[in-house]
Amino acid sequence: MERHQVLANWLPDGKRAALCFSIDDVHPGKSCDAYEAGGDLEKGALRHVLWLLDRHPQLRVTLFVAADWREIAAIPTRRLLALIPGVRERFFLTPVLPEGTMRLDRHPEFVRFLQSMPRTELGYHGLVHVHRGRRVVIEFQDESVEQDVRTLSRAMEIFRAAGITPVAGMCPPGWEAPSNLQRAMAEVGMTFLASARDVWTPIAEDALTDMSGVKGVSLIQPQRITDGLIHFTSNFAPNNPIDRAVQIIERNGLLAFKGHIVKHGTHGSAIDGVDEHFVNYLDVVLSTLEDRYGDDLWWTSFDEIATRSRSTGALDEPCAAAEAG
Repeated sequence: MERHQVLANWLPDGKRAALCFSIDDVHPGKSCDAYEAGGDLEKGALRHVLWLLDRHPQLRVTLFVAADWREIAAIPTRRLLALIPGVRERFFLTPVLPEGTMRLDRHPEFVRFLQSMPRTELGYHGLVHVHRGRRVVIEFQDESVEQDVRTLSRAMEIFRAAGITPVAGMCPPGWEAPSNLQRAMAEVGMTFLASARDVWTPIAEDALTDMSGVKGVSLIQPQRITDGLIHFTSNFAPNNPIDRAVQIIERNGLLAFKGHIVKHGTHGSAIDGVDEHFVNYLDVVLSTLEDRYGDDLWWTSFDEIATRSRSTGALDEPCAAAEAG
């Protein structure tokens, strides 16, 4: 993306930088294979999120929730089938949950718990979080715009049936957001995409993403992409030193923490999986930033930035689709 497409005037007056926090893979499953996904409610992984929110009254969190989670394993387990080109693309290469097992409207206690969490927004994380072929968790791959519209519309129907009013944005499973998905998101009325994750690229005002998801978008600034969508990059993880967070703030950027509600799965342990170590480190980082920057920091959410940016007229310039990773 060209540098001039980074949003202008997205920060409120008096704020030098912004901070967002989001968590992926939230679904009702108490235990799917080796997963703990939040289904234990106040006894599960979400208790750590509640602890962090209690420690930092300004902090907000966006939970990206799968509408009908079907994933059991994140990597192929049917290894012989996975070796056959032309055939493997037509099959699930792992076991999957039956359709509807984790559908949100069938888990009202889970939905009520999410809705009771303070300063918490719910966003889309795909429909089923699984795909045929070797790229198991990449739900959106080479589908047409029309196919993606149907998938997104089905996810939206399930959210409505569950009584959830989500924010108008998505973090796609596996980070991948092909151009057709971007256009489908705009067509169904979504306003933002949180796709790229880059915790390696050095911080600079004009740094571009080159890790997971959409590549070539701003590492530290909200940016307009396809059909008025605003893109956000997750740029800080628990294995990053606090200096990275300070560098983003000093450059008037958006510091975006990302976590995954599943710590241990079939693919191993996630560095950014939500557990005591994850929230304890974030607690230290947030406390340090609070002491250092005080009211200069805007504690916000992706949805609030997108809504504010639309109201300022920052989306008037034409733009082509970003390159999917």
